[in-house]
Amino acid sequence: MTVKQFLQQQNMMVEILYRNITNASWMAQTTGEKEWAEKVGEAQTEFRTYFSNSELFEAVQNYLKQTELTAIEKRQLEALRSQFRENQLPIESLKELSQLSAELNHMFNTYEPEVNGKKLSANDVRNILLNSEDLKEREDAWKASKEVGQVVEEKLLTLVKKRNEAARAVGYNNYHEMSFENQELDRDEIFAIFQKLVDLSDSTYRRLKDELDQQLASKFGIEVSELRPWHYVDPFFQEAPASNETNLDPYFKNEDLEKLTADTFAEMNIPIEDLYAKSDLNPRPGKNPTAFCMDMDREGDTRVLCNNQPNSYWMGTMLHEFGHAAYFKYLDLDLPYVLRAPAHTLTTEAIAMLFGKMTQNREWLATFLKVEDDKLNTIAPSLEKFEQLKMLISARWIITFVFFEKELYENPDQDLNALWWKLVSEIQLVNAPEGRNAPDWAAKIHFTLAPVYYQNYLLGELTSAQLHQHINTNLSEQFFTTTVGNFLREEFFKPGSKYHWNEKIEKVTGQPLNPQFFVDAYCKLNKNE
Repeated sequence: MTVKQFLQQQNMMVEILYRNITNASWMAQTTGEKEWAEKVGEAQTEFRTYFSNSELFEAVQNYLKQTELTAIEKRQLEALRSQFRENQLPIESLKELSQLSAELNHMFNTYEPEVNGKKLSANDVRNILLNSEDLKEREDAWKASKEVGQVVEEKLLTLVKKRNEAARAVGYNNYHEMSFENQELDRDEIFAIFQKLVDLSDSTYRRLKDELDQQLASKFGIEVSELRPWHYVDPFFQEAPASNETNLDPYFKNEDLEKLTADTFAEMNIPIEDLYAKSDLNPRPGKNPTAFCMDMDREGDTRVLCNNQPNSYWMGTMLHEFGHAAYFKYLDLDLPYVLRAPAHTLTTEAIAMLFGKMTQNREWLATFLKVEDDKLNTIAPSLEKFEQLKMLISARWIITFVFFEKELYENPDQDLNALWWKLVSEIQLVNAPEGRNAPDWAAKIHFTLAPVYYQNYLLGELTSAQLHQHINTNLSEQFFTTTVGNFLREEFFKPGSKYHWNEKIEKVTGQPLNPQFFVDAYCKLNKNE
């Protein structure tokens, strides 16, 4: 069989198997029904069983040795090699991994904690931490948000150990190590970059967080030393609380988030409104309480799940998720199926983050919310400082998660509860609750739903900073233009995974990924540092 015939066969099989997974996954996430969760497990098992075929894996490796391959053929074979490599396992092991993952996802989607006899949704917890000044209510809501960790811990640790067994079976020390290689990421390089970001941002982060802590202590009538996780606005301290000056929620109280999102992308000649028809944007019991975007078929059926409320958080989430959706929608449909996807998870995260943070952007506020210049002049300095704090808090949170996850897979039998709070304290500078010994880490769904994925969020932010600066310097000082939109569509979205992710970044911005752009934008107290 020629390499061309082999690749035609593999593209056809990937398409069939991929569609089975996405269809079942969408139904599971939007209904919360156990039947669909089981079907996800079955579809994932079918996918992984196909890629466990050792003869096909050997064929891929042999084809890669051919010297006359075209660049497109080589990229397809490299993508297939990663899929085959991580699935060289007995069928029973693959089935068990898929079923465990599906069961855990169902547990996350359907678990609702109770406080004083009242069930709390994720939005309820968020609203309490955003708005309540009742310290007991805040603490109870925070603790309730962590209860799911105790529910899933045992099964999640079983899944972690099974993943490790699977990785060792194909020659790796653990699942974390294997995942980095299959994602074309140099683990030592990425962790060195993240540690350097901690070091370079340390004085700025400490200064800004100290200011935040002083404000919160004053607000709640306590000493700074008494601050605990429930005094912040997010259960994992992923984001910064808005001040009176930077709280933009009132601007969105009577706004149509769907229209604002559609208008944003339409202004740049990247229309996405047609994707609303099959998306699921409003909250209801049983559906996934978070947000995500799913490319159903790599043929244009792209869907977003949200749980919208008229506030700045969900406005930013809509822009973020439809950033993903725009990327998926405008991939080149002439590409082979296995390459009809973003160059890397981090490149689609870069676009999502670029758009998601626009709710704090002066140009966006003026163009789409019609905020007047006088008001913008008043709030702009506060918004700029707020964005810096948000980005540093987000970066520290991501690094905490990523450092913990590496340790989790390297030694899942250690005292993980203590390790979690050690890292939270050292990196995020958040005080642990006294005597706390609970699997709070396990309350984060990504350990289950998206294992060894989180590093891509921060790599996406680094790419976003580099891309935004390139656009501002070389294309247009105004972002919401057809020039910028056409550039993103043609240069960033369309090529799919035709190129290695870092080669793609270099082609688009003129240089490979360079963390200095993020450092310059967010890690300094002023431009003269």
